[in-house]
Order: sequence, then structure tokens, then C-alpha cells
Amino acid sequence: MRDLFFVGYLGLLMLMAFKRPFLFTLVYAYIDIIAPQRLSYFLLNSIPLSLILFALAFLGFLVSDDKRDVRVSPRWALLLVLLAYCGYSTTVAVEPLAAQEKWSWVWKALVFAAFLPLLLKTRLRIEALALTLVLCASALIVTGGIKTALGGGGYGSLVLLINDNSGLYEGSIISCVAIAIIPLIVWLAQHGTIFKPDWKVKTYAAALTLAALLIPVGTQARTGLVCIAVLALLFIRQTKRRFLYLTGAALVGLAAIPFIPSAFSDRMETIKDYKTDESASTRIAVWKWTWEFVKEHPFGGGFDAYRINKIRYDLPVVDENGFDTGAVDRREIVDQGRAYHSSFFEMLGEQGFPGLIIWLLIHVGGVWRMEIVARMYKRRNRPDEGWVAPLATALQNAQIIYLVGSLFVGIAFQPFVYMLVAMQLGLDTYLARRRNEAAWTPIRKQRLKAKEISPTT
Repeated sequence: MRDLFFVGYLGLLMLMAFKRPFLFTLVYAYIDIIAPQRLSYFLLNSIPLSLILFALAFLGFLVSDDKRDVRVSPRWALLLVLLAYCGYSTTVAVEPLAAQEKWSWVWKALVFAAFLPLLLKTRLRIEALALTLVLCASALIVTGGIKTALGGGGYGSLVLLINDNSGLYEGSIISCVAIAIIPLIVWLAQHGTIFKPDWKVKTYAAALTLAALLIPVGTQARTGLVCIAVLALLFIRQTKRRFLYLTGAALVGLAAIPFIPSAFSDRMETIKDYKTDESASTRIAVWKWTWEFVKEHPFGGGFDAYRINKIRYDLPVVDENGFDTGAVDRREIVDQGRAYHSSFFEMLGEQGFPGLIIWLLIHVGGVWRMEIVARMYKRRNRPDEGWVAPLATALQNAQIIYLVGSLFVGIAFQPFVYMLVAMQLGLDTYLARRRNEAAWTPIRKQRLKAKEISPTT
């Protein structure tokens, strides 16, 4: 029954998309985020849905879109450079089979991220993509939020739609993404046009925000707590009534304490006691190994190069009272093939210094460009452009939260994040085209007026 439902649902979406080809792009985003193939028992598992939808989206672009409005930017070119560089590093990877497996989905994420800005040529399309990303993520966030509110969850045990531990279904990743999209949720609730910002939309947005904040509690992912702290600081920066905001946030935090599971509090305590926590200590050891590896291999080792690591370190033993025994009693930890657990070290170890620099230019460049756009449109203060600065700020905040969260999670090539990057690129180039058209309008009018009054020859 579940398979028939998904087939019917996707079939209906595709029928609608044949009338509006841009919808194929949104359906592809839905498939990439939710992965209904995983939810299906047999019907969808045998169909290459992603390939079919991307082919239809690209064909729709070729047939129905006006190519004169297409614009690109330096950051868009960097996506192609990163794609080419990753393709090359895969051919010389230290773990060829594992590298090929990761490359099989990374190139799709980068190609789609480069393709999206070519389509985002109107406000409606940009908003439609933002809405699609939020609603797709909400399918997982609402499920996790409800289970957490009912007392479920736990580290590595919060099951979302399916019992899977990859993509957005992994606890630390969904915790980071759930907090990162809160600024977009707020923007849609205030400036959306597809669903008017009435009381129903705002109520759902508030409930979805609460569910997103509960995800780190349900997953017990320390990354999520760090992301919440960053989100709070970003909201302080942009709010005008900071005292009221801080007071309200403090009251909400105090009111939430009795409802927070003790298991969550105990796990968060390990942030300050990282030296005695094996998980945190192992990450640090892997980062040290990665740095030494890249000093000998400055161009990286290709995808999943971490599989060759071998680490050894001494971990202080904690006594029965929870105190570190220091140098008195230490336990030797030996491990190998441990993942990076950091996007920065993931890029460094896999793509070397060139790959890390390209990656940082793409993401840090997004923070910088959105700051410029937000400031520019705050000064313009035109009624029909009131949505621009808040959207640029929301995308900037999402990018910052991702960058901080990715310090502790290996999500350098997470497709969802590259769709956010594509939205930034699309917004930037769309606004540049609008400004260019506005600048040429008076000149065109003057030329037309001159033709009207010039004597006929």
C-alpha cells in the first residue's frame, strides 16, 4: 500500500510538472531530500528516479525557459571547478572503490547545485525552492519532534521516517539542518506569497520551529546544541529589541529545563569534559592524523581517504565520582578507519589544500555576498523589495549555522546545503539582472522619446 501511495503521489506531481516544467526541479529536490526509494518496499527501488527527474528538469529548461535571462557568477564557476577537481581526485584516490562510491552521489549534488541558479530567475521560483526545502525537511523534523515530545529518542536511536543512518536521516546531520532552516521558516512565515502569511501559516511555522529545536534533544547530538547557540546569537544581532529577546529566550530556556531528559543533559556535559570523552578524543586524534597526512599529500587522498588512518592515544580514566584521574591512570585507545567528523577536515583530507580553499570560497563567499545584498536592499527601502534583505539575511544565517555545525559533522557535500548555496546564487544573479534592467529603463525611454520627436527623413 505504501508503494502504491508513493507511485501515485509522484505520478501526480510529474503530470503537473509537464504543464509547468520548473516543477520537475522541485520534484527532484524532494526525491534528493526525502529519498522515497528508501521508504518503498520494491516498486521505486528499481527505478532510477533521480536520473529521470533530472533529465526531465534539464529538458524542460532547454525547451521552455528563456535563456536570455540566464546569468552566472564567480561562485557558480567555483562549483564547476570543485566538481572537476573532485572528479580528478577520485581517479587518484588512495581508496579507489570507496572513492568511486562517494563520487557516485557527490557529482549529482554539485551538478544540480550548478544547474539550479540557471532556473531561479523570478521571485516565485526562488520562494518555491525555499518552500520545497523547508517542507521536505519538515517531513523528518515533525516526525522527530513529535517522538521527542512524547519521550522518545536518544543518541543514535531517534528513528525518523525509516531506520536509516545516512543523509538527513542521521542524527547529527538532521540536527544541524533543522536549526539551519529556522531562519528560512521565519522568512516564509513573514514574506511568503505562495502561502499567504495568515494565522494558519504562522501557527504552522511556530510549531515547525519548535519541532526543529527539539531535534537536537531527540537525537542528543551535541552539534545541534552548538547550532542553537549560534542561531540565538544571530537573532540577537538582527533584532532591535534585544533586551526583550534575551529576557524571552531566558524564560523559555528556564521553562524547558524540567522537560529535558537527563540523558540529554548528561551527553551535553561531555562538551566541557571532552578530554575524558572517547568520542571527542577520537575526533581530535583523527584531525591530527589528517593534518599530518595532508602535509605529505597536499592534494589530498580522494574521497574516504580516512579509511587508511590508524590512531593511537591515551585517554584519562574517570573515577567513580566523575573526576579525571589525570596522569595517574590512563587507558590506551587504538583505532583505525575512523571518519573525519568535520567538514573542514573532510575537505582537507580528501581534496587537500586546493579543495579546502575552493570549498571555503564557495561557503564563506556566500556569507559575504548575502551581507552585501542585505545591506544594499535595506538602504533601497522600496515596498516591492521589502522581501529581499530578510531573505538574504535568512540565507546568510543558514550558511553560518551550517559552517559552525559542519566543524563537528562530515557534511561537506550534503546535497541539501548545496541547494541553499544554489538559492543564494539564484537570488544574487536575479537581483543583479533586475538592477541592470532598472538602470537601462530610463535610457530606453529617452531613446524612444527621441525617435518620436525626431523629424522623418
